[in-house]
Amino acid sequence: METIDILSMFTLGLLAQGHCIGMCGPLIIAFPGRTGRFMPHLYYHFGRIATYGAVGAIMAAIGASLPQIAAVTSSDPQIWLTRGKIGFALIAGLFLFLFGISRIGLVSEPSWMAAATPGHIPGYRRIVQAAVQDGKATGMALMGLMMGLLPCGLSYGAFARALPAESVIKGMLLTGAFGLGTLPGLLLLGTGIGAIMRRYQRQSDILSGLLMLGMGLKLLFRSIKLIM
Repeated sequence: METIDILSMFTLGLLAQGHCIGMCGPLIIAFPGRTGRFMPHLYYHFGRIATYGAVGAIMAAIGASLPQIAAVTSSDPQIWLTRGKIGFALIAGLFLFLFGISRIGLVSEPSWMAAATPGHIPGYRRIVQAAVQDGKATGMALMGLMMGLLPCGLSYGAFARALPAESVIKGMLLTGAFGLGTLPGLLLLGTGIGAIMRRYQRQSDILSGLLMLGMGLKLLFRSIKLIM
């Protein structure tokens, strides 16, 4: 994995801030913002970015499991690894391409994303109530952990990019970098900077969509080179 990949993911997070403020802003105001203190924001975002990193690690672990699968099936590990690289690069590239064109506005986001909501997690309501009542570290961090699973084409695109990362650490770094990129705008939500980001949300959506398209085409090009 090249350093440029991590920087690209961080840049994607930065460009996504207008979208994040529009989508997650009400949650920020309703939960950590309600306390009137700064630390609950950090607890919340720590949990959210931890979820991004964990999902990236899981996606990368799936991609890295190919040699073990080959060993169990007594197949040639190199063949499995090559096929896996091609397959995962194609899947990740297609997902990034799809989410990129949806972010630009050429197509609508897939409806199936709505199924991945934190409300399906057992104990969701209890955690929400606890977070709202006390704003303490545990409650806010748990809230952030769950909200990291909110259906969002940008975060799902980041998760897809971690699929061909080939190691847990690399996958975690990729999605963690994306999460860190989204952090400044959400922390500054209550300031004039947040208003500026909302004002130029359409422009940032187009730029982030183009970046996702670029990453998707790069992965598709890599997979085509492996095939040839």
